[in-house]
Amino acid sequence: MLLHARGIVKSYRRRRVLHGVDLAVRAGEVAAIVGSNGAGKSTLLKICAGLVTPDGGRVTVRGRLGYCPQNAGVMGFLTPGEHFTLFGAGRGMRRGAAARRGRELARALDWTVNRRTLAKDLSGGTRQKLNVVLAALGDPDVLLLDEPYQGFDRGSYLDFWRHVWDWREEGKAVVVVTHMLNRLDRVDQVLDLSPRTATGTTL
Repeated sequence: MLLHARGIVKSYRRRRVLHGVDLAVRAGEVAAIVGSNGAGKSTLLKICAGLVTPDGGRVTVRGRLGYCPQNAGVMGFLTPGEHFTLFGAGRGMRRGAAARRGRELARALDWTVNRRTLAKDLSGGTRQKLNVVLAALGDPDVLLLDEPYQGFDRGSYLDFWRHVWDWREEGKAVVVVTHMLNRLDRVDQVLDLSPRTATGTTL
């Protein structure tokens, strides 16, 4: 078990978003989180990433964690290469190794990195590719991906899912927030969040 969220409760003001949610993801599993807008999908992922404190419940993560937010959280005044160096250093990677790994992951998403382009000048889809690359730097054991394919063209979208299945084969635990229901037959479990309940269904 690499990720175990138990009894997660979260409210904003008087509105309860998460109602005792459970999620358990083992090594070599992909879990999809689905639900309507406002159901708490992104909130749950932020709680699992340690960015938001739940009102109740507990999250246990074993190993290194990578997180890709829904909206690209990159720094506009840095180049992609500078992002690779900065994020890689935070995960104990040498500068050269981080740069090489970043470019390798980018190529797998059909993106050739221009070393001089600032992040603020990238298209929305390319900024999101940068976000996915940063989440995967440092070979994390657990990957939390919040609708990471926004702005991708069809080819990049399919490349992304091939990455997800490769990560599963490598023994990682992958959690993807998604509205793309046509891919749910290729994941190991689905956590369906509704306004009042949360249920997990293993496919």
